[in-house]
Amino acid sequence: MNKKTKILTGILSSALVLTACSSGGGNKEGKVLKLSEGSDIPTLDPSLATDAVSFTQFTQIYEGLYTLDKNDKAVPAIAKANPEKSKDGKTWTIKLRDDAKWSNGDPVTADDFVYSWRRTVNKDTASEYAYMFENIKNAKEITEGKKKPEELGVKAVDKHTLQIELLKDLPYMQSLLTFGSFLPQNEKFVEKHGKKYGTTDKDILTNGPFKIENWKNENSWDLVKNDKYYDKDKVKLDKVHYKVVKDSQTSVNMYESKDLDITGLTPENIKKYKNDKEFKTREDVAVYFLRLNKTKNKDLANDHLRKALASSIDKETFVKNNLNNGSTASDILTAKKFIKYPDGKDYTDGVKPSSKYNVDDAKKEYDLAKKELGKDKFEINFLTYDQDTSLTQAEFIKAQVEKNLPGVTLKIKQLPFKQKLKEESSLNFDISMGGWGPDFPDPTTYLDLFKADSPHNQTGFADPEYDKILSDANSDEALKNPAKRLDMLQGAEDKLLEETPIVPIFQKGGASLRRDTIKNWTTHKFGGEYSLKEVELSDK
Repeated sequence: MNKKTKILTGILSSALVLTACSSGGGNKEGKVLKLSEGSDIPTLDPSLATDAVSFTQFTQIYEGLYTLDKNDKAVPAIAKANPEKSKDGKTWTIKLRDDAKWSNGDPVTADDFVYSWRRTVNKDTASEYAYMFENIKNAKEITEGKKKPEELGVKAVDKHTLQIELLKDLPYMQSLLTFGSFLPQNEKFVEKHGKKYGTTDKDILTNGPFKIENWKNENSWDLVKNDKYYDKDKVKLDKVHYKVVKDSQTSVNMYESKDLDITGLTPENIKKYKNDKEFKTREDVAVYFLRLNKTKNKDLANDHLRKALASSIDKETFVKNNLNNGSTASDILTAKKFIKYPDGKDYTDGVKPSSKYNVDDAKKEYDLAKKELGKDKFEINFLTYDQDTSLTQAEFIKAQVEKNLPGVTLKIKQLPFKQKLKEESSLNFDISMGGWGPDFPDPTTYLDLFKADSPHNQTGFADPEYDKILSDANSDEALKNPAKRLDMLQGAEDKLLEETPIVPIFQKGGASLRRDTIKNWTTHKFGGEYSLKEVELSDK
């Protein structure tokens, strides 16, 4: 997620605490893994999903041209091999395996990819992730309504051969094809189910290791082994049971009662369990930040007020008090230890934070804001997730802001995940806690969020110079010089941070308890959070 998370959408936008849990050994249902999520699945429609929960489920129930291995390398899945590229690298021909099937027995063909991608870029679909296709010929023009979906640069040469026309030979393009928005869709099934497609277990057709059953809104769902999957012999689990658990202590209690075998841990429980043999920590590349929406609350259009807010929050103490799980305070948008220069240098080393925690700076900016706005009282609504840990974190931020900026009042509003996403998409908030898990291994997976036409921007920020830098960074000339290109992207990030449409808070880490009976647990830095295909449960 993120995504992804992410967010995570990712991030993508994503719940702040996503826990997972499992039950080892065999029983009358066979090998059953029990997991939990912090929210229900918003949608299982690849054209409409935008969040980490959905994309993590996609990794289990669907399969695209390529998938991520345990080292996050894009390897063949429905594709039989890596793409055959034209001399200029802009025409890709991909041969598909002939034994891939949908869960109803229909074959997976090149036409399923053509239909899916055309549906996603179609303006009428209103996909927030349509921009992910912009490196494919005519995609942007189609999304803008200037061309027809049939003009997208993808075609089925034959039943098992797909050809793609690209604008640029992007270094991360094959990794991008692992992402959930590029999954195939069965046209006959989608058209039959219409607007219900992806909303219930009866309105979904899968082609991956598992199928979804017993999906109960805001409560639970099951994944069961897909006997039509071509690689089913590698799937060791018979069933995965998911429970929506929004309270972190409830999850720990379920772990203690052996109903769960993995649970996320809050700071107080980290102290309690850190010496347990099943205690695990994990570095992540999802980032969390406050979105400052200057379109609804006009006070937030004031640069000085935004900078005052950005300097008023003690992020180090936030992480220590509220997380203490390997997460790190951050003053920038992109994640550390993710993108490297050709010489191995970390991309983030060259990014210049604009606002750091500094009470004196916060007060100076606040005084300027009060003078320019002609007022000294500010009421700002603060939107966050409906989990218990989310409230604790929001209350910490509220206390920091109100203490260091007297006269500012933050009013916390918690909403279920689906509703929160909807409010953000409609810009119906002042400030919101957001998160983003990367979709592919490049800084633009973060930076593109805040282009003027990005559906994930959700701040009112628009800067032609910023957008131009991002465009220039994907020019043929820039792509030939990876180090220079990353320098350009650092400049774009510096500009974004200076404008302060967001306040970076932390880069996510994770602490959990995971039973030793779970083998081959595989996590990913981008796309779906983990893969269950080869997970096994031992009896010991």
